[in-house]
Amino acid sequence: MNRAEPPQVPDPATLLPPDEPVRLLDEQGELHEDPAFPLDLKDEDFRALYRFMVLARRVDRQAINLQRQGQLGVYASLLGQEAAQVGGAYALAEQDWVFPSYRELGAGLVRGLDPAAILHLFRGTWLSNHDPRAHHFGLLSIPIGTQALHATGFAMGAKLDGKDLVVLSYFGDGATSEGDPHEAMNFAAVFTAPVVFFVQNNQYAISVPLSKQTHAPTLAHKAVGYGMPGFRCDGNDVLASYAVTRHAVERARAGEGPSLVEAVTYRMESHTTADDATRYRTPEELELWRRRDPIARLEHFLERQGLLDAGLRDEVAEEAEALAARLRDEITDAPHGDPLELFDHVYAEPPAHYAEQRALLRRELDAGEGA
Repeated sequence: MNRAEPPQVPDPATLLPPDEPVRLLDEQGELHEDPAFPLDLKDEDFRALYRFMVLARRVDRQAINLQRQGQLGVYASLLGQEAAQVGGAYALAEQDWVFPSYRELGAGLVRGLDPAAILHLFRGTWLSNHDPRAHHFGLLSIPIGTQALHATGFAMGAKLDGKDLVVLSYFGDGATSEGDPHEAMNFAAVFTAPVVFFVQNNQYAISVPLSKQTHAPTLAHKAVGYGMPGFRCDGNDVLASYAVTRHAVERARAGEGPSLVEAVTYRMESHTTADDATRYRTPEELELWRRRDPIARLEHFLERQGLLDAGLRDEVAEEAEALAARLRDEITDAPHGDPLELFDHVYAEPPAHYAEQRALLRRELDAGEGA
């Protein structure tokens, strides 16, 4: 009987991440190129990265305001993580897919999503009001880490279909303490799925600091246990986030399997608007990371390159304000949908007990209307 050749075990030395995160832009905005992670960006790409980051920050602030005004039930801010999200998503080709968690508004903007479509989830009017197939961007995932499994499954399906696409799954450092991402990474490595696991290490899983989440040297070191390479980048450096993710995407597209990218960044706002971060973070820590602001760093670089002037600043600021205004109009007092719709998008052929549950909910709703 013929037996399949055992898979080749990778050399652990080729899987280990660097001691320090890859950084291409220092905090003064000076570029230090790395031949291992080359940039293929043109002037218009640098301007586009700036535009996406500014738009993401303005929309993020508007979303927080809407929650404070009672228009959203809750909201998870991306403040401070613009470079990681925008840089990672910008490294993808048009046919590639993103499976996000609940914080990836910036990545959604890069993929062409209307931010109002995302915020409907936080208002409870709809489960993210966008077509995932139109932008190759999955629905926001509230359960911690489950999107990593979805990404791996989708990538495996694409591989079996012979599709030329790569899947990027975003999740936070807290998700690495859950089982789902580990199952996803192990499966992806064994079957060389074309998927990149992008961990935004923002230092806290709600109130739990990274030091109490793992004893590993870094989160990227976890990749070694699955036989995939781990990479680290400065998540407040949009160029490093782009270049490192692009390297991982190219590996996956070439059939070399998955990678784990750890973007070292910081969540400047609370975990969500329901959280009080002052209970577990110090003003000194916040000030340290405020000096590492990702947008300011890119602005310094653009100014050095002669790519940012008052005209571009004003143009992007005006676009950001217009987007925020449209977001307010879309979300403010948006009517809620029919609760019975929750039964319409789970099974292609609903089981019998669904009809019973639907009838029960219908009776409860009717009773509430008559009260």
